[in-house]
Amino acid sequence: MELIGIDTGGTFTDFVALGPLGRRALKRLSTPRDPARALLDGLRELGVAKGGATLVHGTTVATNAVLERGGGPAALVVNEGFEDLLLIGRQAREGLYEPGVARVEPLVPRSRCLGLAERTEADGSVSRPVREGEIARLVGRLRRTGARSVAVSLLHSYANPASERAVARALRGAGMTVSVSHEVLPQFREYERASTTALNAYLAPVLSDYLGRLERGPSATGLRVMLSSGGVARPELVRRFPVQTVLSGPAGGVVGAARAAAALGARRVITLDMGGTSTDVAAVDGEPELTGEGRLAGLPVGIPLVAVHTVG
Repeated sequence: MELIGIDTGGTFTDFVALGPLGRRALKRLSTPRDPARALLDGLRELGVAKGGATLVHGTTVATNAVLERGGGPAALVVNEGFEDLLLIGRQAREGLYEPGVARVEPLVPRSRCLGLAERTEADGSVSRPVREGEIARLVGRLRRTGARSVAVSLLHSYANPASERAVARALRGAGMTVSVSHEVLPQFREYERASTTALNAYLAPVLSDYLGRLERGPSATGLRVMLSSGGVARPELVRRFPVQTVLSGPAGGVVGAARAAAALGARRVITLDMGGTSTDVAAVDGEPELTGEGRLAGLPVGIPLVAVHTVG
């Protein structure tokens, strides 16, 4: 069985195959309107049979969906009174002395941010439990928004996720795709947690559609997707946590460069990955550095990311 690495970039989709036929390389023009097409066409050109290869795939689908605002539509459920959380964000200004600074618009508009009468305290105690009637009304309100995916981010759910679980169970029972903050980012700082969970929900329809196309291709049984942390995951995990792939492509470049440097006996290196759309640079001291305070298109992303600096 062959091992095939695929990196989808803005200009080219690159393939490297290792197996009984030795090492083979292939380069095809990317198809931005339908990224899966270039990948599937390349696999057919390589002669990969159904289930005949393990595929490790670095993708820019999530990144481009955020940059081009091509995800969603998503809704956000928060505590009553916190519906403006994504709009308010943090006090910090991007341009401190710029009088006309413009804030980045949230991925979920205010009209699809809904409040729920529930309150969990910082110690995990529940002072206002979520009620079934309130959840039933919430389902109806969400249906009217037209959202394809829902993010649920309630106060202090990292200390006690019971309320989030109850809400998610009801929403999933109503056929909705749900992201919950205690699974996506179980930590304090409600703005970053809500923003990251909203981003997960925003990306869920896009990644689900994309992975569905790939799973119908020849690599279905052996598909692995590169994560922003430098690891890999099966499609079912990526469907639940698509936010983990926002730096999938760049992370693969850093990990590959670090392994190549180690093979040459170099521990401390600067990596440079130049593509048709952007150039990614990272510093490696033995292993790629990870950060939990990344930003994408001006939006906070709290998941583990390979520390990469990108220029256009």
